[in-house]
Order: sequence, then structure tokens, then C-alpha cells
Amino acid sequence: MPVFSYTFRDQSGGIQKGTAEAESEDLLRKRFEEQGFTITEVTMIKARGPRVKSYGKVKLVYLSVFCRQFSTMVDAGVSLVRCLDVLGQQTQDPKLRRILADIGERVEGGESLSRAMQRHPKTFNSLFLGLVRAGEVGGVLEESLQRLSHFLEKDVELRRKVKAAMTYPVLVMILASGIVGFLVTWFIPQWKAILIDLGLKGDDLPGPTKFLIDLSDAVRFYWWMIAIAVFCIIFAWRMFVSTRFGRRVADRIKLRIPIFGKLHHKICLARFSRTMGTLLTSGVPILQAMETVAGTVGNTIMADAVLEARARIREGDRIGDPLEQSRLFPPMVVHMIGVGEESGSLDYMLQKIADFYESEVEASLASLTAAIEPIMIVTLGTIVGFIVISCFLPLVQVISKLSTADETADTK
Repeated sequence: MPVFSYTFRDQSGGIQKGTAEAESEDLLRKRFEEQGFTITEVTMIKARGPRVKSYGKVKLVYLSVFCRQFSTMVDAGVSLVRCLDVLGQQTQDPKLRRILADIGERVEGGESLSRAMQRHPKTFNSLFLGLVRAGEVGGVLEESLQRLSHFLEKDVELRRKVKAAMTYPVLVMILASGIVGFLVTWFIPQWKAILIDLGLKGDDLPGPTKFLIDLSDAVRFYWWMIAIAVFCIIFAWRMFVSTRFGRRVADRIKLRIPIFGKLHHKICLARFSRTMGTLLTSGVPILQAMETVAGTVGNTIMADAVLEARARIREGDRIGDPLEQSRLFPPMVVHMIGVGEESGSLDYMLQKIADFYESEVEASLASLTAAIEPIMIVTLGTIVGFIVISCFLPLVQVISKLSTADETADTK
């Protein structure tokens, strides 16, 4: 976990300095604001303790299989070191194999499992660490790993459905771009040469044909300028979203963009409910669970709403009230959370909310795919049709001139 040095002004106006661990700078600032302090400066410093070499990020599907097998072996009474050694040899991912070997060495050396996993933040996020730590403290590590594997399997399934639904539209877009690129860069120049041989050029050409030829010349002769412009735009956008303000702007756009905004919102709600329910079921305190959820929900706007609700809960409010005031959580979600609070089954209600929104995402993806297919076909047909018509308009003009000339000759 990153370590930050901070300077803050206390309630008496004095300046205090220190260091603290936090998931991010935003979470650290929120933590001090809840205590009535105002941070004036925050700087990330190196984490305490020895660091290990980063092996990169491991795919969720491998982590899901690892958790399922790990929980089974722990439940069977196999020691942690032996489990890690066997699973490291069985996994197909070389990065996970090296990470498990390192964790096994550290556990054998006396470190706790959660502490050893914490040294690999790119692989094990705060949710993973929170559940493992709760399982260690409560002596129910196998149950925590089972819940974690179930959570990861659901997350993998949701991501797979989204990717599967987007595969066909992406393939059609690539095919359409290839066809249009071929026509613009190869066919149109050949057609331009034929038109010049026929004596048609410049202002003699119809407007659509002239536009198409100019576009072809721009792509052929100035492609490098277009490539540089595209690269600069992408680079500038990435730099912009790497800032706190830019990330918030991008996440707000994700929520408000037509059609896809609702889908992204449902995915965030499903992730919030599933993560929160899993943490509470594992015995993680609600304040700690909400801080973890804020870092994994996948949208900074919704994360801020969760952190605001966390601050209000510390003051004695119910969890549903601040979520409702954020206007990011539908009334059904707020109502079910309220019922869960009153009945003492909040974790169960959150799991039901997650099941509902995951099914909603699946239905939305199915309808979206069904709607995109005819739209893309019509769009592709319109583009190709415009190119074909633009190419044949000069021929119609030539034929018309020849017919007029023949009629004039016959009259004479």
C-alpha cells in the first residue's frame, strides 16, 4: 500500500506533519476531513519495508482458479506453505507462479498471508487483501477464499459477457474501415486517372466526386500528418484523464453518454453491490468495507458518493440516506439497502442487488447488440453507396454531354 507524507492544520490552527498508508491520495484526504483536519500538502513516498520486484498484473481468470483451489486445499487442512507451493507449480501463468513462490517464502519466514500478498499490489487489490485479512483474524480463511473465488468468478463472467457482446460490432467496424480504406487509397486514385483521360478534372467534376477525390489525396499524401494528429489527441486525452480533475470528467461522461452510459452505470452498481456484500459477509467492518468499495467500484463519481456515505455513517446516519441524496443509486437499491439494514441482512440484500443488476447488464448487452447490428449495416451501406454514386456521377455527366453533342450534330 502506498505511503504518503502529509501536512495538515489541526482544529487549533497548528501545523502537524506525518506519514500514513492509504489506498490513494483522495482516500487519505477524506480520512482527515472526517476527523476535522484540513490537509495542506500530500506527497507520495516510498512504501515502508522491503519491496519486491513487480511481476506485472495477473489476469482475473487465473486469480479466480487460484482462489477456488486455495480454499479447497486450506479446507482440507493442507498448510499454507504447501498450498502455495503446489498451486504455484500448477498454475499456467508464469507471473502468478513467481508471485506465489515469493509469497510462500515470506509466509514460511513468519509473515502473515495478507502481509505477504500486500507486497504485490498489482495482483492483489484492497478487496483481496481485506477478505484474506478478515479470514485470518476470524480463523475462517477457507470461507473468505471461497467467497473471494465466487466474487472473482462473477466478475470474470460479467467481463466476458461485455467482451463477447462487443466482439461483433468491433469486427464489423474493422471490416468497414478496411473496405473504406481500400476504396479511398487504391480505387479512387485509379478512378481519378480514368476521369482525367476523359477530360474531367477540377470544377468539371460533380461536388460529391470532387470531395471524394480530395479526401483520397489528403489520406494518401498527408497520412503522416493525420497519424501525428491522432497520436497527439490520444496522448493529450491520456494525460488529461491521468489527473484527478480529468478522471472525474471522463467518468462523468461515461455515466451520461447515451445508451452506453446506462450500461456503465449498471455495471458499476453490480460491482458495488457484489463487492460490498462479499466484504460484509466475510466480517469486514462496514466503514472499512465502504473504503475498499470506493477503490474498486470503477468510477470516481460513484466512489465519491460511497465515501460521502461512509463519512455520514460515521456521524450516525443510515447508509441508504446519503446514497439516495447522491442520485446515483436508484430508489430500488436504496430501498433494498434500507430493508437490509433494518432486518440485519444487509449482506444478503446486496448480493440480491448484484444478481439483479448483473442480469440487467446481460439483457442490456443483448438488446444493444441486436440494435447495433442493423445500424452498422445501414451505416456501412450508406458509406459504400456514397462512394459508388460519387464515382458514377461523372459518367452520367459524360454520357449526357455525348448525347447533347449527337443531338446537335443531327440537327445540323
